[in-house]
Amino acid sequence: MGILSSLRPASNVAVIGASGGIGRAFVELLAEDASIREVHAFSRTPDEWPGPKVRSHRLDLTDEFSIETAAAAATAEAPLDLVIVASGILHRGDRIRPEKTMRELDPESLTEVLAVNLVGPALLAKHFLPVLRRDHKAVFAALSARVGSISDNRLGGWAAYRTSKAALNMLVRTVAIEQTRSAPESVVVALHPGTVDTALSQPFTRRTPQSQLFTPAMSASKMLGVIDALSPEQTGGFFAYDGSSIEF
Repeated sequence: MGILSSLRPASNVAVIGASGGIGRAFVELLAEDASIREVHAFSRTPDEWPGPKVRSHRLDLTDEFSIETAAAAATAEAPLDLVIVASGILHRGDRIRPEKTMRELDPESLTEVLAVNLVGPALLAKHFLPVLRRDHKAVFAALSARVGSISDNRLGGWAAYRTSKAALNMLVRTVAIEQTRSAPESVVVALHPGTVDTALSQPFTRRTPQSQLFTPAMSASKMLGVIDALSPEQTGGFFAYDGSSIEF
C-alpha cells in the first residue's frame, strides 16, 4: 500500500513549485510511491529528475498561458488525481522582506507577493481544477501558512505575506464550494507545512528549537498523510501538517 491509499491506483499527480525545498521533497516522495504512476514536476526552471516516473515541465506562475499549457501537458494521458501547489514567496534579496511595521510596506513588493502567493494559485485553480479526476477522490492542495489565519494573528507584522496567505485561504474556500458542485468527490484544501528548514524560512528560524524545525522531507511526508486522510466533507478547509484544523 502506498502513501496515498485513498487515491485511485496508478495515480497521476502534479507538483507546482517543484524546484523549492518542500516541492522537491514532494516530488521525491511521490516518485518512490508504487501507487503513483506519474509525477509532473512544474517549476520556472525545470530540473532533471532521476527515474522514469517524473516528468519535468516549465511553468511560470505569472503567465496564464504557461499555466493553461501546463494543465494540458499533465493530463495528456489521464486526468489528475492530485495537484500540490508548493510555490510561494516570503522574501527576495534586500528588496522583498517581511515588514516589521506598516511604515516598511512597499507597494511594488506587496504586488509581487500577491502575484506569486495569490494570483498564481488562483490561475492554477482555474486551469487545474477542471482536469481533476471526477470518478474518484481527487485533491487540490495549496500550501498556505498559519500566519495567514486572521483569528490567530496576535503579533502583527509581515503584512504582505500574511495578507497574501489569508487571501489564498479565502480563494481555496471559494473554489472548493464551486468544485463540489461539479465533482462531489474532490477535496480542495489549504495546508500549513509547519516551520521547515528551507531557503524561504532560513533567515527567520534562528530562534526556532530544532525539535520544532522540520526537514522538507518530514514536512512533505506529514502533509501527504493529511491529504490521504482527508474526505470530501472536509473540502474548503485549512489544515496543519498534523491534521488539525486551523481557523481562518
